[in-house]
Amino acid sequence: MTAEYRVDLDAFARNLARVREAIAPAEHMLVVKDDAYAHGLEAIVQRATDEGVRWFGAFDVVTGRAVRALAGPDARIFVWLLGGPDDLADGIAAGLDLGIGDESLLDDLGALPVPPAPARVHLKIDTGLHRNGIRPERWDAALKRLPGLVDAGHARFEGLWSHIAEASDADDDDARAIFLAARESAVAAGLTPRYSHLAASAAGFARAPFREDLVRVGAFSYGIRPAGGPGEAELGIEPIAALVGTVTAVIDDTVRVDLGSLLGVPSSLSGRFSVHTPAGPRRMLSIDATSAVVAGWQDAAIGDEVTVFGRGGAASATDLAELIDTIGEEIALRVLPAITRRYTSNGPRPAR
Repeated sequence: MTAEYRVDLDAFARNLARVREAIAPAEHMLVVKDDAYAHGLEAIVQRATDEGVRWFGAFDVVTGRAVRALAGPDARIFVWLLGGPDDLADGIAAGLDLGIGDESLLDDLGALPVPPAPARVHLKIDTGLHRNGIRPERWDAALKRLPGLVDAGHARFEGLWSHIAEASDADDDDARAIFLAARESAVAAGLTPRYSHLAASAAGFARAPFREDLVRVGAFSYGIRPAGGPGEAELGIEPIAALVGTVTAVIDDTVRVDLGSLLGVPSSLSGRFSVHTPAGPRRMLSIDATSAVVAGWQDAAIGDEVTVFGRGGAASATDLAELIDTIGEEIALRVLPAITRRYTSNGPRPAR
């Protein structure tokens, strides 16, 4: 296999600086789920830590524990896929912030032995996306359950949070109204969250009232723009990775390119986009599981490099995604771990 996924960590650092600028005064929670959007968890977390990132969104406890090992004891690591008592216990032991969106998890938490330090609980209100979260009609009941956990030393009410659809301003305004009402109810019950977080990449950049204390930014940090939305230049971000394959055969007026073990460029994209070659853009004619056929060029040779998508290529991950009605993350996440990640960097800047 000769294909590589090449990740420019200096470009990543520039994106982190841009995110900080765009969402200020809120703090950036860097989302690193799915192996840092397939860019490689270890390298991404280490560079982010060097650049001063303090909050990480790790999705699940297994990833959260890995981030803890990489980022050290001072990092704040938020996880929100919690399957029950074992996940809660493991998350507490690792010092993770726990995003709880199910009342039953509060019961599970109360049934555990009192930990040496209270669990840092972020209670989730369902604002309409229905991606878990406590329904508004059950919110007061959850608030009544929490003080007992706090008083017994099981929990500390650290945060209030939710997901929004980011589908339309009107829908998001409705969701924010539910979020604000939930916070008012919590404060009235004597439960004032230390942190509030509602927005992800798109709303965090575009809508100041949604930023609250933390903004969970994943895709934009890696230079993946939203499908159907503003471009990278408008957002001020840049793709940090490129999928690069090599020519393994020259056949008449075509070349075959090794893509490694790849699900990231679906066969439905055959003939619909161009790749970058030593002679400039050329059409991707067909794709299978491990290779592709590309329109050839004069003096094409075995070993020539072809940028399939991403940084320095003719198309970005989101360009490809838009052709098949999905999102850029979906393309990036299909660059399988078997493909070598190669990192370039001139070194981190001083943390701020």
